[in-house]
Amino acid sequence: MNDKITVADLRRDYSHATLTEHEVDSDPIRQFAVWFRQAVDAQMPEPNAMSLATVGSDGRPSLRIVLLKDFDERGFTFYTNYQSRKGDHLLGNPHAAITFHWVELERQIRIEGRVERVAPEESDAYFNIRPVKSRIGAIASAQSRPIGSREQLEQQFEQASAEFGDNPPRPAHWGGYRLTPDWMEFWQGRRSRLHDRIVYTREAGGSWTRQRLQP
Repeated sequence: MNDKITVADLRRDYSHATLTEHEVDSDPIRQFAVWFRQAVDAQMPEPNAMSLATVGSDGRPSLRIVLLKDFDERGFTFYTNYQSRKGDHLLGNPHAAITFHWVELERQIRIEGRVERVAPEESDAYFNIRPVKSRIGAIASAQSRPIGSREQLEQQFEQASAEFGDNPPRPAHWGGYRLTPDWMEFWQGRRSRLHDRIVYTREAGGSWTRQRLQP
């Protein structure tokens, strides 16, 4: 019996929906809101999970999954440790890309733009509505830094919990980033790999243009 998985043979034909230039909103943020609501209504697992790509000073890209916590006409907001690897990357190169992939809807959204920290008051407001243990974890963990053992990490957590109790303050090294998009692509899977791809590009004056790309 051959249990080897032939990766090249893993494929499916997409037929869930279509996407035309006439169907999409003229504003990509509003179009994102439509698709995001549909992903939530379809009960996608963690519809706000997104891949975040950053680039270090050595030119090497790095990719990880983070959670979108807010979006509006200003852009897309996520929270993390400013001293993490992604934080170091964004300090030296304040540009990033994010991707949402909703498999069951056969959809993907790619977004590129410039990233800036949100105002401290905005970071405070979000931090204070997080579960207490999550807030303690943000204090206790020096994200992306080496540690000797799991036990040491748990000791740091217990120490922070004992020190701050049920009202831990937001540490200065933790807060939000907002990606302000200048390029967004909406991808809808179609049969025979003739996928729909509608791209928005922000012009110098702030308006958006859109066009179809070949798959």
